[in-house]
Amino acid sequence: MPDLKDDKRFANTLARGLNVLRAFGPNDDGLGNLEISERTGLPRSTVSRLTFTLCALGYLTHGRHHDKYRLGPAALALGNIAGASFGFVETAGPIMQKLADASKTLIGVAIHDDGKMLIVKTWRPRNSTTTWLNVGYRMPMLQSSSGHAFLGALGRSELAKQTQTLTPDDQVVYEEAWANAQSKLLSDGYAFVRGDQRFNATINAIATPYRPSEFGEPVVFLSGARTVDLPDQKITDEVGPALVLAVQELQHMTGRRFPILSED
Repeated sequence: MPDLKDDKRFANTLARGLNVLRAFGPNDDGLGNLEISERTGLPRSTVSRLTFTLCALGYLTHGRHHDKYRLGPAALALGNIAGASFGFVETAGPIMQKLADASKTLIGVAIHDDGKMLIVKTWRPRNSTTTWLNVGYRMPMLQSSSGHAFLGALGRSELAKQTQTLTPDDQVVYEEAWANAQSKLLSDGYAFVRGDQRFNATINAIATPYRPSEFGEPVVFLSGARTVDLPDQKITDEVGPALVLAVQELQHMTGRRFPILSED
């Protein structure tokens, strides 16, 4: 995320409140002020004021005085409105469900969110136990296929914007990952982080980018399953090409016939 704290147009209090909402994960059974403080890096006194305000506005809720906070009805409504506004997800539904059933893998959409990749939609294969990722799950940028697919689809100026707050050494690491990801997208059509380079050794996943009209940056479609169910050979022979074809079909249906990489 760009460093905007010194920009007079930037509302720091709003940003902190949104960081509180972002602290909640799909598997959390509520969070206390201390846990939110630890996750966001904000002082506990600041968190206390923010959670009070967010509760008053309906974005957080809690039952009793010492109960933990949970996302409230206003957050749910906002999420549903946002999801409904992304028409490409609805169009992709039949295509991706068909791919999930045929490949016996989880198919999902992931977006860039504060330096990580956030899953916002999934299609699960029918009559299968492949249930290892949920909406709201975050993946590291450099150790996930989704992150590499996102990076590889960026133009040079887009990459510079994404990495402008990183140290020079980290910028070099991102630029190397970007160049490698672009090469893989051009040769295979998808990104694939293999072996001990991936963040979870029990999961194999691939991803390919897509640029929707609703976003100013790419999203990625991913396919994944347990490594025992999705070995490397199955990815290269079957699932990888099938995922690329599915996204190409979506591009055709939505008229988003952009090249796989930015021309920037």
